[in-house]
Amino acid sequence: MATVVATDYSVAANGDIRYTGTTTNNTVIEFHRWLGTLMDDAQASGNDILDITDSTASERSTDNIITLKYPYNIDDTLAQHLYDGSIIQSTTSSNLGENIYDGIVVLAPTGMYLSIVQNGALATNFWTTGLNADADNGISHRFMLKVRSAGADIDGRRLIGQTREFGFTYSEFKINGTARGNNVLALSYATDLNNQTASGTVATWTTITNTEGYRALDVNNDTTSEYYYSEWNRDTYTINQLYERLKYLSRRGSASTLYGLNGELFRGITHHVVVDTPVGTFSATENVSWSGGTGRMVAINSTTAPTAMWIQLLTGIAPTNNQTITGATSAATCLMNITITERTVSTPFFGVSTGSAMIGAYGLGVEAADLSASDKVFDLSNTQITPPNNVVFTVSGLVSGEDRVLVGPASAGELLKTQFATNATYSGATVTSIVVTTTIPSDTPGSGTIRIQCNSGIEKRIAYSSYTGSTFTVTSTDFSTDNSTAGNYLYISYIDKLATGTSETFTTIYSSDRSLYVRVRDGATTPIKTFETTGTLGSAGGSSTAIRTSDA
Repeated sequence: MATVVATDYSVAANGDIRYTGTTTNNTVIEFHRWLGTLMDDAQASGNDILDITDSTASERSTDNIITLKYPYNIDDTLAQHLYDGSIIQSTTSSNLGENIYDGIVVLAPTGMYLSIVQNGALATNFWTTGLNADADNGISHRFMLKVRSAGADIDGRRLIGQTREFGFTYSEFKINGTARGNNVLALSYATDLNNQTASGTVATWTTITNTEGYRALDVNNDTTSEYYYSEWNRDTYTINQLYERLKYLSRRGSASTLYGLNGELFRGITHHVVVDTPVGTFSATENVSWSGGTGRMVAINSTTAPTAMWIQLLTGIAPTNNQTITGATSAATCLMNITITERTVSTPFFGVSTGSAMIGAYGLGVEAADLSASDKVFDLSNTQITPPNNVVFTVSGLVSGEDRVLVGPASAGELLKTQFATNATYSGATVTSIVVTTTIPSDTPGSGTIRIQCNSGIEKRIAYSSYTGSTFTVTSTDFSTDNSTAGNYLYISYIDKLATGTSETFTTIYSSDRSLYVRVRDGATTPIKTFETTGTLGSAGGSSTAIRTSDA
């Protein structure tokens, strides 16, 4: 047993025991033994006003549980220098156990930066990457934390230990109510091989965005939407870069806001709550409270007539049947209706990245076009959803503002203009749908452009916003001065535009290999000879690079 350095502590006549040292730390039993050496002194001296004439300063229940008898007490500063147990103390002789510091032992690799969430906020961190570590026994930290103050438990003595060091695996461990003595936090901490991009680089990926709240997405393209609490758009970044960005937003020291919470505090959905009897209009996301707890509501299936909401529990315990849940911003209310389901939290809240695909956390949604057949997401019913194979075809080597690009179906190395035939004559001034004689294939982009043969011989370019069966829903188009007779040909122009960058793309769902015809022309100030080739849209997408042969 180590000896307490007398100059590191002082005892005042009023019972205040304070830390006067610089770096020395002691176990609670060492601290108790030191007080014992003072209590049997014949006469107090110096700044240790404690001897045989004074009342008992401390009592030992076990080597890990020490009670300071009134009026003797420590403060938060001294508590930072004691470990391996609990200190129980009072501010009056009648109010026993008014303040309690409980021991925390962290089982984790040494060098791990630890954070603790207490009462919905980050506790003041004095332990950082290690304090009173015992590497031989797998202990990275040992310290005490105040869990009861002024006669009231701090959030029921609940704690969440977590590690969110960018570039390393994230983990968390809950203590649902500390006990006297030592309480264990078991955390993992290892290099994350899928998170090796520099933090400063990931900080610039600001075009990765999210639409928060209850989101309807048809991820598996079966014409029926599933529901999620987010819709992340990865923009031009890979799925693994999305993973890194979400880790960055929720890392230790984050200044980002996720669903109204600091990123380091955001954990994702902890509870799915069935509700009824709504009054008022809830916000799409907001803080909610009930007698005995608070949470952040991250999704609600209707703001005016909800039957379910999804929350991250912040403080207290989850609501129980018929408790009133109140929105902090909206002041709307509803009742918890019998069923509540606790959901497993993923660390990080994204879920898992394999490096090339995601296995998403519960309820986390990603824009359907940003997912591939290798990805898996779980909707708010906790059903695994597998996306179809979204693929991209790219035409590169372009000059923005000069090159006109056309990509269409190919047959025998030529542009297949007879891909479809129309089933009606179009002669109206405001045509908004065009029907063909066969079913439109499933690998057709969800929106884009078509070319339809008019009677004049012109192939009219028309934008469509969607399709179903054999019908394209199109921008209102005037055929009154140039009709298109039933049976005229029609084809999909997968890319049909003046280039706006050095490359142009289209995205669609792969079903089988499709032959494509590519044409690039530039007749402007630096003309080129027409570039024509064929390409294949395969299971991994496809590409073509324009060859720019001068025609000057």
